[in-house]
Amino acid sequence: MPWCGPCQRYFAPPALNADGTCPACGEPVETGDVAEQAGETPEEDVRAPWHFWAVVVATVVYVAWRIVQLVAGGIG
Repeated sequence: MPWCGPCQRYFAPPALNADGTCPACGEPVETGDVAEQAGETPEEDVRAPWHFWAVVVATVVYVAWRIVQLVAGGIG
């Protein structure tokens, strides 16, 4: 996302001047991803957040309980 430091604004890439400068002040804008600036690729070290796994565990427990109820209800 292009960022203009003097204007303190983000710009859409098509909104920049043809030479890649800010349309408001004419200064060059910073482009690139934060991960790219740190020397990492965005695909590195991407893990699911803890609350995703909490939802997965809760779903598995719920479905297992419903299966138990189905089996117990079918027998009696």
